Amino acid sequence: MVSGPVVPDAGSDPTAAHAGAQGGARDGADDGAVSPSADPPHDVVRPSGSSAGQRKRQQGRSGGRGSAALISGLAALILGATVVSVPVPYIIESPGPAYNTLGQTGGKDVITVTGHDSYPAAGALDLTTVYVNGGPNSDVGLLELARSWFDPTRAILPQRVVYPPGTTSQQVSDENAALMQDSEQTAVAAALGNLGIAYDQQLNVGSIPDGSPSTGKLLVGDRLVSVAGTKVTSLATVQQTLAAGGGTPVDVVVVRGGSPETVTVTPTQNQGKWVLGVDIRYTYSFPFSVSVSLDRVGGPSAGMMFALGIVDKLTPGDLTGGRQIAGTGTISPDGTVGAIGGIAQKLYGARSAGATLFLAPASNCDEVVGHLPEGLDVVKVSTLSDARAAVEAYAQGKDPASMPQCTKG
Repeated sequence: MVSGPVVPDAGSDPTAAHAGAQGGARDGADDGAVSPSADPPHDVVRPSGSSAGQRKRQQGRSGGRGSAALISGLAALILGATVVSVPVPYIIESPGPAYNTLGQTGGKDVITVTGHDSYPAAGALDLTTVYVNGGPNSDVGLLELARSWFDPTRAILPQRVVYPPGTTSQQVSDENAALMQDSEQTAVAAALGNLGIAYDQQLNVGSIPDGSPSTGKLLVGDRLVSVAGTKVTSLATVQQTLAAGGGTPVDVVVVRGGSPETVTVTPTQNQGKWVLGVDIRYTYSFPFSVSVSLDRVGGPSAGMMFALGIVDKLTPGDLTGGRQIAGTGTISPDGTVGAIGGIAQKLYGARSAGATLFLAPASNCDEVVGHLPEGLDVVKVSTLSDARAAVEAYAQGKDPASMPQCTKG
């Protein structure tokens, strides 16, 4: 799909099915996945309406058993068509289009650099997407569900796993647009860091979940200055400071409305880690402008490929050696590559678009094994530096089999 945003993070579910088998985890709000437009990607069988009705009326004049049998047959046909078109509470994920971050869409460069030297680049660094049918944006019928069950390139998931009850189409679009915007900015930060170009970053309180120990103390928009006397330079510094404190109350200094404020928060544990119970949002100040233009695609999973594209644009020569390389993965400011959803669909989509090498997050390796299309080599990466090194090695003719590979378990 090319219209709409990515699916939100839902985690794995024991009832998730892929071509008759269990599916994998959804990614953190996506999947470069892309949600459908108003038109579903595949037709759903519906009653024929006027033409069937006209034939029925014409045959009705004959009367007798033949007419009754025909009417019964038409009724069964209409009932069957109605049944298969009844919406079912599932979503279907299928391979979406690939976009070359070094190329153009709609006549515009996907990546544009202003205020700094940039260089033309040959080859392709394709970000991959997942087409999502079902949920708030469209309905899935039984026939479509049955067809998808036997298609190894598709995944079937319970709708509740991906979209909480009551989720609206607008909420999905807004969330995924925000995730895409964040991933673009974070990709710039990661790329500049990889190239040794300095920039400023700040950590702000993005949201405060219900029941958080920071409720009534921290506010959305607060800029974090220090935690327990340690200057906040990254999320890692906050996590390390809280871990060292072992859950003891900490003084948190923030800038609020232009003035410093100090509040005391007692950390809580989440998945074995001490946390303040807030969602962090990064803001950046870059020495020059890097913009990304890619409409109708949402979510965070294009971050790594955006970052690679920016690195290529800012360095002389061709990073790819003219080859077509695809990949996926979220990106952190420090260059860490994170897991995504829909990896199997992205592998098929990448190969269909012509890629011969795929860069996959190491944390998705369990889902890669067993879903490799013929003609596509996969290299696992954990950081942007890993990804860049793999691309450069492939461009120089190195055999992908000698690079880090995905294995099960």
